[in-house]
Amino acid sequence: MQACPYDALYIDPNKGTAAKCNYCAHRIEHSYEPACVIVCPTESIVSGDLDDPNSAISNLVASHDTTVRKPQSGAVPNLYYIDASEEMLDPSATEVTGTGMWTEQAFGVGHFAKYAESRLGGADTTSMIVQLALEKKAKQSSPRDKAIIRDVMDRLSNETGEAKRSYDQPSKGVLWGWEVSAYIWTKGIAAGTYVVAVLAMLSGLVEMSDGLWGMTLAIGVAFLALTGLLLVIDLDRPERFLYVMLRPNWDSWLVRGAYILSGYGGVLALSVAVIILDLDRVFLSYLAIAGLPLALLTGVYTAWLLMQAKGRSWSEDSLLPAKFLIETVTIGAAVFFPLVLMEPLSFIVGGVVLLGILAHDNHLVVRPQMEPLL
Repeated sequence: MQACPYDALYIDPNKGTAAKCNYCAHRIEHSYEPACVIVCPTESIVSGDLDDPNSAISNLVASHDTTVRKPQSGAVPNLYYIDASEEMLDPSATEVTGTGMWTEQAFGVGHFAKYAESRLGGADTTSMIVQLALEKKAKQSSPRDKAIIRDVMDRLSNETGEAKRSYDQPSKGVLWGWEVSAYIWTKGIAAGTYVVAVLAMLSGLVEMSDGLWGMTLAIGVAFLALTGLLLVIDLDRPERFLYVMLRPNWDSWLVRGAYILSGYGGVLALSVAVIILDLDRVFLSYLAIAGLPLALLTGVYTAWLLMQAKGRSWSEDSLLPAKFLIETVTIGAAVFFPLVLMEPLSFIVGGVVLLGILAHDNHLVVRPQMEPLL
């Protein structure tokens, strides 16, 4: 939903799953046209195979000036508009009224779709009805009356001045809220503490005692578990999280991230087993060979997940992975070094840093969602 540059997906209030037009897949499979093509009284909608140069739609695209919505998003849409004006494709060129011919979703989409039905009466269709009545009357009147009606319609059109907005795309609002910003923060703690501990050990900066290892691993396990809980809470259908693991779409960083978290969790579990079973501590170094890159990926992968949201400014920030990497290490240092120093001031400084990063993460998540997608 967040990746759609057209803000076209929403949560179906009855099924609790993401929904949008599926191009009447059930009709296409049986070689029928989509329903919108069949019922359009002016035959304004044409469908077909754009890859077939002899198809009607290919000929139309080739022989007319066409425009697509939001080409800068990189979505490469297959919906072409013929001889469209700026006002037709850029609703931001018109005044935002909050009402239009279709406003069923205007006040409740995404997580809030269940409230939409209570606002169905919010649409103002008066001007549309007047225009349709005038047009119908003009067709049935005498030539003299037609001229008068046309003159009135022209004057009404001239008085308007600017294009009038008849359809508002629904504003989803903030769908990724505190759960997502908190999950970025908690997994930063889970991953960063381990990363800094391993790097300090390998560089000889800190001698890792059993107690220090125990605290590092306990923090990693606890905050990784909290991260998983926040991820599931954020889903409208929590049971669908199993689909991520059992029916993965490997093009999605949500899926890749789930497996990265699982792999990192496995390394932490094995490391805890080494401590509990009092095995040779060299095994912790061996586990770190896999644990260090998995921990780094745990902290950073959300940047690539956000960058998949083509309709948001996240996708335009090529430095986002580097920023997440720096944040992960900073969080790790703010947690680990107070454990090493065991001084009150170090805990105060570390706490201030952590709270500052949490506020930053909330801003990072929320701000792009408030950008107009129109």
